[in-house]
Amino acid sequence: MISISFGEKIFRMIVITALCVVSAIAIIPLLSVLSVSLSSKLPVELNLVTIWPREITLDSWKYMIDRADLWKSFAVTVISTGIGTFLCLLITALTAYPLSKKEFGFGKIVMVLAIITMIFKAPLIPYFLTVKGIGLYNNPLVLVIPHMLTAFNLIIMRTFFKQFPSELEEAAVVEGAGYFRVLFSLVLPLSKAVLATLGLFYAVTIWNQFQTPLLFIQNPDWFPLQIKLRQFITSDNEMPMIGDLSQLNYNTRTLRAVTIVFSITPILLVYPYLQKYFVKGALLGSVKG
Repeated sequence: MISISFGEKIFRMIVITALCVVSAIAIIPLLSVLSVSLSSKLPVELNLVTIWPREITLDSWKYMIDRADLWKSFAVTVISTGIGTFLCLLITALTAYPLSKKEFGFGKIVMVLAIITMIFKAPLIPYFLTVKGIGLYNNPLVLVIPHMLTAFNLIIMRTFFKQFPSELEEAAVVEGAGYFRVLFSLVLPLSKAVLATLGLFYAVTIWNQFQTPLLFIQNPDWFPLQIKLRQFITSDNEMPMIGDLSQLNYNTRTLRAVTIVFSITPILLVYPYLQKYFVKGALLGSVKG
C-alpha cells in the first residue's frame, strides 16, 4: 500500500475543496432555472424561488412541449448535430491520418497552416461574404459545413494516430490492406477514446452554435434551438399574453426557464456515457506532437 505524505493530503483536500466550490458555482444557476420552470407563477413573481421549486407544477412544461415551433427547432438542431458530428469526425480522421505519417512530405507545412488558423481568425465581413458566395446563405448546410474541421481537434487526433502501434498497421499492409482499409478496419475501431472525446467537442459546438445561424439563417423553418431560445427570451411576441389570465399557473419567466432547461438537457444526458472515454482520449491525444 502506497503511503501518502501529510503535504500531499493537504494538497488533495485543497484541490477537492476548490473543485467542490467551482462545481457549486456552476450548478447553482442551473438549479435556479430548473426550479423556476417547475414553480407556479405566484412565487416566481414574488421572487421566492431560489434553488428549490415552490408550489411545484408542470403547467409551464405542458404548454411549451405542445408548441410545434419548439419541436421543429429541436429537430433541426438534433439532425444538424448528428450529421455534423459524424461528418466532422470523418473529415478529421481522413485529414489527421496522413498527417501522422512521416511519408507524407507536406505534413509539417499543413500543420503550420492549421495552427495559423487557431491564432488568426477570419474577419467577420470577409467570412460572411465567402460563406454567402458559396451558396450557404439561408441554407441549412451552413449549420454543419463551417464546423467541419478545427485545428485543435485535428492536432489531438493526429497526435493520437502517431502513437498508434506501427506494427499492427504493417501487419495489415502485409496482408494486402490499403491505407483506407487500415484506417477504417483497424485504426478507427481501436480509437474509440479519441473519437468519443472529439465527437463530444464537435457535438457541443454544433448544438450550441449561435453566431452562425444568426448571421446566415433567415428562414424560421431552419432556426436551430439556440435561435428559438433567444426569441423566447428577448421577444414578448413569442410568448402568450398571459398577464391578465389569472387562471393560468405560469408566466413568461417560467416558460423561458423551461426553454433553457429544454435546450441543455440533451447534451447533459450525453456526458455520462462518454465520460469513460473523455479523459483518456484527451490525454492520449495531447502527450506528444
